[in-house]
Amino acid sequence: MRRFARTERWLCALILVALGVSAFDHAKAQKKPIVVVISLDGFPAYALDDLRLPIPTLRRLSREGTIAASMRPVNPTVTWPNHTAMVTGVDASEHQVLFNGLLTHPNPEAPPAIEPCRDKDQMVHAPTIYDIAHDAGLTTAQVDWVAIYHAKSIDWQFPELPDPDGEIERRLISAGTVTAEQLQKFEDSSQAWQDLMWTNAAVEILESHQPNLLLFHLLTLDDINHEYGPMTNASFTAMAFLDAQVKRIVDVLERSDLANRATLMIVSDHGFRAIHHKIHPNVRLREKGLVTSSEGKVKADAWVVPEGGTAMVYLTNPNRKAELLPQLRTLFTGSEGVDHVYATDDFSKLRLPTPDRSDQAPDLLLAAKPGYAFSGEQDGDLVTAATGGTHGYLNTDPDMQAIFIAWGRDIPKGVRLTRISNLDVGPTIAALLSLRMPQANGHAIPEIAKHGSAY
Repeated sequence: MRRFARTERWLCALILVALGVSAFDHAKAQKKPIVVVISLDGFPAYALDDLRLPIPTLRRLSREGTIAASMRPVNPTVTWPNHTAMVTGVDASEHQVLFNGLLTHPNPEAPPAIEPCRDKDQMVHAPTIYDIAHDAGLTTAQVDWVAIYHAKSIDWQFPELPDPDGEIERRLISAGTVTAEQLQKFEDSSQAWQDLMWTNAAVEILESHQPNLLLFHLLTLDDINHEYGPMTNASFTAMAFLDAQVKRIVDVLERSDLANRATLMIVSDHGFRAIHHKIHPNVRLREKGLVTSSEGKVKADAWVVPEGGTAMVYLTNPNRKAELLPQLRTLFTGSEGVDHVYATDDFSKLRLPTPDRSDQAPDLLLAAKPGYAFSGEQDGDLVTAATGGTHGYLNTDPDMQAIFIAWGRDIPKGVRLTRISNLDVGPTIAALLSLRMPQANGHAIPEIAKHGSAY
């Protein structure tokens, strides 16, 4: 009996020590710096030079912090590859995210498909800053970030498609901010309403959990620019709306005990171009008998996946690949609206993976001329009139350049940088959190890193 009591006391002591260590680690994480990254999808760098923009919060952050004249995206200049570049510090040739989802091949004769709801571990082939932060004992959170499904290194989240049973979702439901029914129909709501709910979630996470790293993504501007074109009245209204959402985050950081710990980064993934024509390359493939239909099923020896200003060409029939590859290159070279056809020999300079390294890689890349964009239809005319806007053009295009603004702790005031790369975002976050990203090709921005945290 006595021995049992002694053993019990030792067990209790060990449990208390373990709990104490856990509490100490949590308290230590809570005292470390906080970095909040807000991505305003589709916000062009050139827009910030237009004084007509109703964006008082972004103007204030630019004055009080550090702003880059532009931030260069990676190829392809679309959402998921560039958000992944920012958190990995490597381009698509290494992280291998080429689409807003994962390219899959349902069967050898069918066209490839893009599936967005695939796990992060399946999609992203490089360590991320949130993986590194989590492994270092810091806390992490995400709201509508991309290529991040089921990431094991995220502590709190409100995903692109929220779950009414999720922790943050339940808090918002309990507060009367949203209903479970609204969350169940979230995908059918307006983009502005979704952005509003995502901002509500980001505020809740910051106030309740104070994560050391929060990644937060808003989509309204991208949606509007696609439909109406960049720098239209609708686009200006969308930017004003986004500015108001940024202000809500700034208000949280300034009124709480986060003020002396928090750094805010405002970024975008790519710029935008207005378009006046669409190119339908799969129409040309159908004309050549390379795409056929039977009993409602499409069979394709080759297929083109559009990415706006570029398009990925896949030879889906391996038995005809050697035969068709030179033919397709000739077929699209000089076609209306096509500026250039790139073979895999060119991919290294575009920083794209090759088919021998990644099952996501195409066999050819088509680049559109300004004002033209690729589309996926397989019937109708090869080129049609269009309105609105798009991205996806090569990352050397001035209109594809993105924004970068940093403000808060460790950020020098009134600094204007020249052009930076979005590969620098992850390493700069790491410097602010006293972490390292040795695999990154980007570098911590010197003007920020030299002021970095001494924690």
